[in-house]
Amino acid sequence: MVKIKICGITNPYDASMAVELGTDALGFVFAPSPRQVTPEQACHIINNLPPFVQTVGVFVDECLTRIRDIVNFCGLEMIQLHGGESPEFCTALMPHVIKGFRLNDSSSLLPIGDYRGKIRAVLLDAYQRGIQGGTGKTFDWNLAIAAGEFGIPVILSGGLSPSNIQRAIVTVQPYAVDVNSGVEDSPGIKSPFLMKKLMEKIREIETFEERQ
Repeated sequence: MVKIKICGITNPYDASMAVELGTDALGFVFAPSPRQVTPEQACHIINNLPPFVQTVGVFVDECLTRIRDIVNFCGLEMIQLHGGESPEFCTALMPHVIKGFRLNDSSSLLPIGDYRGKIRAVLLDAYQRGIQGGTGKTFDWNLAIAAGEFGIPVILSGGLSPSNIQRAIVTVQPYAVDVNSGVEDSPGIKSPFLMKKLMEKIREIETFEERQ
């Protein structure tokens, strides 16, 4: 059963709706972004979540001390890194770290092997110059399939929405999917309709597979 993360949460209503619909994890962006939240905003949302919902902090080239301070203040359970963080940097945050990679061709996959044993999962997103993540663009999913050969759990991201989520899951067979702009009315504001539709599409796949 694929895990589901809704990223770019900015307010309590979107968080509670995502949880009610059955998402496994919520992502909070602390790097410059239209979806950026302050530690205080994230803490307020997290303190009102029910138990057993994973909370993930998203950082880009942030210093180790600052990451740890925000993690401790907010009570975050996982750390998602989207910059040029080295394998050694990631090791310092184990066992709570996911590393994002932006893919545009097979050469983009080469650095992943250096992170084996130093991260819990790889998050794969589309490459777009000057943007570290949240591009809203898909990429060649054959690259994501190839990334699975490194033996690290794959979280598929990049332009996922209700219209393509079934094809993405069937094609890549990822450990988890990470959805952001594909379920928004505007940057940072989620659409209850699109989130509900996304979950329905995912449940359809799971129901079909259970019947096989």
